[in-house]
Amino acid sequence: MPIKPDNDGAPEAAAPTPSCNETLPFRNGGFATIVDALEYAAEGETGYNFFNLRGDVTARLAYADLRDRAKALAERLGHRYERNARVAIVAETSPDFITAFFACQYAGLAPAPMPMPVNLGGKDGYIQQVRLMISGAKASAVIGPVSLHEFMDEAARDVAGVEILDFETLDDLPPEPGSAKPFGADEWCYIQYSSGSTSAPKGVIGTQSSVCANLSAIINHGLYARQGDRCASWLPLYHDMGLIGFMLAPLFAQMSVDFLATSDFVRRPLMWLRLITEHKATLTYSPSFGYDLAAKRAARAEDGAIDLSNLRVAGIGGDMVRPEALNAFAEAFGPMGFDRNAFAPSYGMAEATLAISFPELGAPITIDDVDMRHYTRSGVAQPASAVTLPDNRRGFVLCGRPLPDHGIEVRNENGEPAGEREVGRIFIKGPSLTPGYFSDPDASAVMYRGEWLDTGDMGYFLNGQIVITGRAKDLIIINGRNIWPQDIEWAVENVDGVRGGGVAAFSVDDGRGERIVVIAERRGMNDEALAALKREIAGVIQNAAGAPAEVVLVRPHSMVMTSSGKLSRAKVKQKYLSGAFDEEKSSGDAAPRPALAEARV
Repeated sequence: MPIKPDNDGAPEAAAPTPSCNETLPFRNGGFATIVDALEYAAEGETGYNFFNLRGDVTARLAYADLRDRAKALAERLGHRYERNARVAIVAETSPDFITAFFACQYAGLAPAPMPMPVNLGGKDGYIQQVRLMISGAKASAVIGPVSLHEFMDEAARDVAGVEILDFETLDDLPPEPGSAKPFGADEWCYIQYSSGSTSAPKGVIGTQSSVCANLSAIINHGLYARQGDRCASWLPLYHDMGLIGFMLAPLFAQMSVDFLATSDFVRRPLMWLRLITEHKATLTYSPSFGYDLAAKRAARAEDGAIDLSNLRVAGIGGDMVRPEALNAFAEAFGPMGFDRNAFAPSYGMAEATLAISFPELGAPITIDDVDMRHYTRSGVAQPASAVTLPDNRRGFVLCGRPLPDHGIEVRNENGEPAGEREVGRIFIKGPSLTPGYFSDPDASAVMYRGEWLDTGDMGYFLNGQIVITGRAKDLIIINGRNIWPQDIEWAVENVDGVRGGGVAAFSVDDGRGERIVVIAERRGMNDEALAALKREIAGVIQNAAGAPAEVVLVRPHSMVMTSSGKLSRAKVKQKYLSGAFDEEKSSGDAAPRPALAEARV
C-alpha cells in the first residue's frame, strides 16, 4: 500500500496528473455517495499529487489508482470489523491516508481522521488529544504511519478492543474477496472531530446525504467549478476545510489537486504559491493567517518565481477573516499577477459538513468599518464616522449569502430574528447539516432548535450577507460590556516586542467578578525592558477594551494551537489557571503585586 522507494531509497517521482481528462465528460457533482464520485472520476486521468519542500512530486495518486487500491484494502478490512465500526486514521498528507479513507467507504466502515502531531502542545498534548478522539469514536482500529506507532499505542492503551495498524503493513492483512460492501446513500460517511478550540473534541457525524449535498452545493454554487480547474492546498486533511474542501470537493468535479504538507507550508509558505504558479492552479483556500504568513515572506521570492494570474478563487475560511492579512497579501503579490478580486471570504463549520455561505466570485470583498465603542455598548454594528478614532475602528469582512436550500438566521437575546446590523447568535439550516455528534446525545440535543442548528458564532447581516464577529464562548463581559478577545489580541500584536500570533485574551473570575487576562509571547529582553513592554501593553489594552487587564509576558511558543492552526484560548486559559505561567507572571514587574485569588476550574 505505501509508496515504494526506488533503488536509491527515494520515493518514485512522476509527472503530476493533468488538469483535464481527455475523454471523460466533466460532471459537476450530483453523486449519491462518495464511492459513486470516485467510480466516475476513476474513468479519467486526474487525481492527487504530493510535493516536497523543493517542489518535487514525491507521489501521485490518480483517481483510477485510488479506486483500485481502496477496493483491495477494503477486502482486507471489511471482514475484520463490524459494519459502521469506526476506524481512526492519522490524516497525514499522503496517498496512504487517502487510500485508507476510501477503503473504509468501500468496506462500510466510518473513518475518523485524526491530526498529525503538529501544534498540539508537544507529545503529551498530542497523545491526550488523540486519546480523547479514539475513545470518543469507540474506534475498533487506529491506522497511522509506522513512525507514530508508539504514540498511537500509548494513546489507545486504556481503550478496550482497539487494534493498532500501520500504513506500511496493511497489505499484509489477509483479504476476503467479496466481503466489502460500500456505504449506501442513506448511511454514514465519516466521523469528523472538531479542532477542540473551546472544548473537548466532538465527533461530527457526516452522512453520505449531508456530505454529498454540501459538496454539490460547493461545486455548483460556491466555486462554480469548470473543466480545467486545478486545486492547490496545504490545509491539514484532518480538518474540515482540508478534508472536505480539498480532498472530497475536487473529486466531485474530477479536479486534480496539488498537496503540500502543512508542516512544509509552515517552513516554506512560498512553496504553496510556487505550486500554484508552476501547475497553473485556479482554486485555493486558507485561513487569514496563511495569507499573512505568505505576505511576510514575499520579499524572499525570486524574480519571476511566482505568477498568480491563473488563480481565480483565493478563498478564506476556518477562522475570522482579517482584512489586514488580505490587504498585505494583495499588495505583496499584486505585482506577481494576483487579482485581489479573487478573494472569496466564506463561512462554514464542520457541523454543516463545510460551507454555509459564499460571496459573489470575482467581486471586490466588502469591509464594514465599525465603531467598536458603539458596538460594545449597544450590540449594534454602527458604521464608523469621520470622527471615530482609529483605535475604536474595526473592519469586518462580509462572507456572502447562504448556499441554495440552506438558511442563515441571526437571533437576538430573546431568540427573535435580529435586524440588520444587530449582532446576535447565528443559526443555520439545510441538507448539509449533521444529524448530531457521535455518542453524545446531550450535546446533539443542545445544538438544535427544531430544524435550526445553533452555531455558537456571533454576527450580523448587512445587505443580505453574513458578517462573523466571533465565538459566543470567547466573549468577555466586563461590567455588562461585551468585549471581543480578538480586538485585544490584534491590538497587542502590534506592540513592538510582541510576537505576531502569540497573544491570547480571556476572562477569569476571581470571586469578585470577571477580569481580563492577556498572555503575550515576548522576544528576549532584560527586566527593565520587560517592565516597559508590560506597561505599554496595558495601555494598549485600556484603549482597545476600555478596561484594565493582567498582562503576563511568556516565552515564545507558549500558545496552544488547534490542529488547524487556530488559537485555543480555552487551553491557554487552562495553562494559566493550572499555574503554568506562574514563573513568568512577575517577570518585568517593577514591584511585587498582591496575590490574586483565582478559582481553579
